[in-house]
Amino acid sequence: MDGSVWQQKWVIGNWKMNGRLQDNNALVHNLRTLPEMPRVCIGIAPPTVYLLQAFNAVQIVLDNPIRTCAQDVSRFAGKGAYTGEVSAEMLADVGVDIVLIGHSERSLYFNEKNDTQRHKIENVLKAGITPLLCVGESLEEREDGREKEAVAYQLSVLKGLPTKNFVVAYEPVWAIGTGKVATKEQIADMHEFIYREVLLLCGEGVNIRVLYGGSVNEKNAAEIFSVPHVDGALVGGASLKYESFSAIIRAAQEA
Repeated sequence: MDGSVWQQKWVIGNWKMNGRLQDNNALVHNLRTLPEMPRVCIGIAPPTVYLLQAFNAVQIVLDNPIRTCAQDVSRFAGKGAYTGEVSAEMLADVGVDIVLIGHSERSLYFNEKNDTQRHKIENVLKAGITPLLCVGESLEEREDGREKEAVAYQLSVLKGLPTKNFVVAYEPVWAIGTGKVATKEQIADMHEFIYREVLLLCGEGVNIRVLYGGSVNEKNAAEIFSVPHVDGALVGGASLKYESFSAIIRAAQEA
């Protein structure tokens, strides 16, 4: 991706396990009609089976390039006897620009840990794709005052990577899909902490984008984007409807 994206607000729609061919076409068609949003990097992350459909649908977008994002990638590199897996090279082959790594739902339902996430990030970088690492504490960790300890451990997978470009999404687990949103003070504090940690791990002069995720919608987006060190949003359910997702994109443009 070109250098300008590291100054833009990022708005990435994570569709999770949602979507059908007809619905996808309607949503992307509407997104293609958006007026020019030069201050926003827009991305959509459909399920793997719809990635090529999404990539083909956004190719003709000139005013607002829409990045094709994958929700996950195999920890195995190259090719081989790994039934059901999709490699980073395959994702690159169908036009993927960005891959989500370490989403809390992968940890919760598939027991993924740091070592698995490190393998995935390395594979994605070798394929020329940008990894987007998701981090965030559980409610128990927040209530025990261990939220920074938890996030620092998750961020440790970034150390020593062969890149100067780092994208992190802070998603407090207790706010994902619950309708709860961290306070502005909590978001500002954690985003500043993440910036400092990435600089410590990866050195000065790196490009950093830190997104907030966790029940972001058209009603709270503007307030979230006003928080220092918030470089955009990873949007869940609100990204499935054009009206709500486009409102979030407009809020990012105006931030």
